[in-house]
Amino acid sequence: MSKVKSTEYLFLSAYIRARENALLGEKRLEQMVEAADFDEAARVLAECGFPDLTGATDAQLEEVFQARRAAFLDEFEKLCPEKAIVTACRLKYDYHNAKVLVKGEGSPQDRERLLSACGRVPPKALTDAYAEDVWREVPEALASAIREARTTLARTSNPQLADMGLDKAYFAEMLALTSTLSTPFYTDYVRLTIDIANLRSAVRCIRGHMDEGLLRTAVIGGGNVPPERVCRSYAEGVTEVFHDRALARCAELGQQAVDGAPLADFERACDNVLTEYLKAAKQVPFGPAVAVAYLASLEAEITAARMVLLGKRGGLAPEALRERLRDSYV
Repeated sequence: MSKVKSTEYLFLSAYIRARENALLGEKRLEQMVEAADFDEAARVLAECGFPDLTGATDAQLEEVFQARRAAFLDEFEKLCPEKAIVTACRLKYDYHNAKVLVKGEGSPQDRERLLSACGRVPPKALTDAYAEDVWREVPEALASAIREARTTLARTSNPQLADMGLDKAYFAEMLALTSTLSTPFYTDYVRLTIDIANLRSAVRCIRGHMDEGLLRTAVIGGGNVPPERVCRSYAEGVTEVFHDRALARCAELGQQAVDGAPLADFERACDNVLTEYLKAAKQVPFGPAVAVAYLASLEAEITAARMVLLGKRGGLAPEALRERLRDSYV
């Protein structure tokens, strides 16, 4: 099958560029952080096209964020020349739902509340498949991963091990899907995301004095740093293993966290590396990279908005909120 040409993205790229200025960028985020209270922060958010959330409960916030996420994914599915870009975004919610189902067998009401409608498989269809062990409506890779995670949890009573298996299946699907696209931009982003996930696992395992075998179980294949190399972090240190230029600063902060420093700076640096990668799409006039970066920035916008609004509700000071925020795409 012939690859989609970048010129087929001319309309979508122009559409995205016209909408980027409406994103919740650093200026508006700072206004939200400095707002006197929850309602004032919500009014700033409304300037970015969000509904009026003044007086909203936590449950209402989640409903609005879910609806916004679902709306932009549906919109892009219609406009994007390569549907696999949007499908790759939906994978995250399929595997989120899988984790909810596997770990929530004893709490069906809480489980339903936590399911997302943004995946490929509607929540009810996935729930029915899980309950009946009939998987006709579920992609085979996802169904297989859920069955394996369910077996792992039953055998070990360790939900962390079940999550690890689902994470590996998620990234394997992501790599397979993004490799079909007309650009390596998305695949390279996924590989960097895997490296970051593995670096985080190494730091947490070593910092927590956990057995090296847990890291071997947790490590995800497909990144730029091979799994066997990641596992040498115990012997060589994370700065030696993750020495690539993009990861060097994260590894340095990770080593400091291993030595006892707080994790906050390390975690923020990891997220910011991914944002910095996406910013390369700003230099591209049109093409799939523009769509990939914009979809990721929309997701980051929701994350930042939730963080600030819930922080305001909880009475967090502006400085405490700033420490939690990540770099913005715009």
